[in-house]
Amino acid sequence: MKIVTLCSAAALICILVMVMSAGCTTDQEQETASPTVSPGEESYTTAFDTSVLETKLTASSSGEALSTEEVSDLLYMQEEERLARDVYAVFYEKWDMQVFKNIGDAEQTHMDSVKVLIKWYGLDDNSSEIITPGIFSHSELQELYDDLVETGLQSPEDALRAAALVEETDIVDLQYAMSRTENGDIRYVYENLMRGSENHLRAFVRNLEGRGESYLPVVLTQAEYDETISASVRPGGFS
Repeated sequence: MKIVTLCSAAALICILVMVMSAGCTTDQEQETASPTVSPGEESYTTAFDTSVLETKLTASSSGEALSTEEVSDLLYMQEEERLARDVYAVFYEKWDMQVFKNIGDAEQTHMDSVKVLIKWYGLDDNSSEIITPGIFSHSELQELYDDLVETGLQSPEDALRAAALVEETDIVDLQYAMSRTENGDIRYVYENLMRGSENHLRAFVRNLEGRGESYLPVVLTQAEYDETISASVRPGGFS
């Protein structure tokens, strides 16, 4: 996982457990209650129309060969977006919270967006060989998925914190991937995925605060987190 350049997977999970433990509620009735959907929740759900992306690629793509790093990052990011989708599916089934359904559906379009690039550049999509939800070819993503699900099944609040961590991780990994490419097509998709992750992070934190809980950033610095949370929600879709 690209985030290991900043923090090992093991250390990341330890921090996750400590943060979630600190914020756990002891009120059993509150843990099992299914909250209502907050007004305007849909504005936080950033889905992308892949047909618009395909049209833009056809009109403007340079068709240049990709570097080894660009190929690796594209394949990795597609699987990381799938991790988000699969984690949220588990949480929705367990807690019946609409935010997990809405954003989980959006994550499918994020995966599809990266797949458009993978097909456009004629790359071998190894992730297509693994279709079982919750199974990943990158060992660090598998470890992260397993730990997130185990923690998020403890309470709705833990699930929201785990989901926020997923979005934090996406943001940092996208930043890293963008630092390794000057390809306009790739940067265009990554920038939109970043916008989606920022919106989704706000949604999960907003839902957590609606339950009387708070969230502390795990991967982002406090300054980066504060800037992201305080920014306005940006509409989804390619433009």
